Amino acid sequence: MEKREFTITSETGIHARPATILVQAASKFSSDITLSYEGKSVNLKSIMGVMSLGVGQNAKVTISANGDDEKEALDTVAETMKKEGLTD
Repeated sequence: MEKREFTITSETGIHARPATILVQAASKFSSDITLSYEGKSVNLKSIMGVMSLGVGQNAKVTISANGDDEKEALDTVAETMKKEGLTD
């Protein structure tokens, strides 16, 4: 299992558009990918799950991946978060 922590720097947090792009990026992989925030964990491949967390600016989140392509999955998700301006 691979795991990384991120601080959300975007003023709007993880709102609908970046959440959709993150879900699309995660869905390309066979690994189970989880987004954790304030003690709750959701499947990063579920837009409803991601939106239900209500992740705002300065939130600390953990993304973990477990499966055959876990490292590549986390690399891609981290890159997507950076590209979408969610994190530095």
